[in-house]
Amino acid sequence: MYITCLDLEGVLVPEIWIAFAKESGIPELEKTTRDEPDYDKLMQGRLKILKEHGLGLKEIQETIAKIDPLPGAKEFLDELRAVTQVIILSDTFEQFAKPLMKKLGWPTIFCNTLETAADGEITGYRMRVENSKYTTVKALQSIGYQTIASGDSYNDLGMIEASQAGFLFRSTEQIKADYPQLPAFEHYDELLKAIQDKIKHS
Repeated sequence: MYITCLDLEGVLVPEIWIAFAKESGIPELEKTTRDEPDYDKLMQGRLKILKEHGLGLKEIQETIAKIDPLPGAKEFLDELRAVTQVIILSDTFEQFAKPLMKKLGWPTIFCNTLETAADGEITGYRMRVENSKYTTVKALQSIGYQTIASGDSYNDLGMIEASQAGFLFRSTEQIKADYPQLPAFEHYDELLKAIQDKIKHS
């Protein structure tokens, strides 16, 4: 039995922090897990910038409300869920994900949570578990599932390499060059076919 594990941002929806960087006019917030492998370093930098500019959860949620899934993402997800169980494994936060999940037809998502003050200042964050994508894939395997995983960033490599099949999707040229053994796709129909073929020939 297979479960397919997908990254969220860059795979199904645009990068939230890049959208917010453009909306707020703060280019430093454009850095993502495609650029910085150390997630804690990335988030601490983001929180520092938000504090300096007096921005909080409300402003980010206003930007997220305007974000739509990537073209074809919902159709891809619907087709994929017809052939395999799907879990979205994301390092985003519950407070960010809900409106995006609504637009994607309420798929299952495992993500993290933000710590906020009464005035909406984001004071910190809580990871669901350390190295959450890899840990979740190994946990699913421990209860009898085989996993297929796909993502675009450094923080997806653990789950991709630990799975029975793993694919890069719309990744960076640097990651594709560093991991030439991983099949890399740019289009949903290619990724869907690769997943279907893996399940069919197992």
